[in-house]
Amino acid sequence: MAKWTPKHEAPEPLEGPVVGTIIGGTIVWFALFLVQLPFYGWFDEHGHTWWLWTCLAGGGLGFLGIWYVRRRDAAIKRAQTPEAAATDSRAN
Repeated sequence: MAKWTPKHEAPEPLEGPVVGTIIGGTIVWFALFLVQLPFYGWFDEHGHTWWLWTCLAGGGLGFLGIWYVRRRDAAIKRAQTPEAAATDSRAN
């Protein structure tokens, strides 16, 4: 088998309100879990309890995602601070 090589470069990663997006997604997963919780009996009878646990897992993983992206944003800001200070001191 020949090795596959890309024909074009990968696009730049999208940047935006990452923390807000993850928080919003986490809230949606937990809301879906809470909305389905009163119907646990129906889900159990029809073999669909995995729907409930998927929503709970999505919310739990969302908490990990919030922790991760907050640390990432803090690291990016820390990395930019010395560069900005070095550039400002050279300009003066």
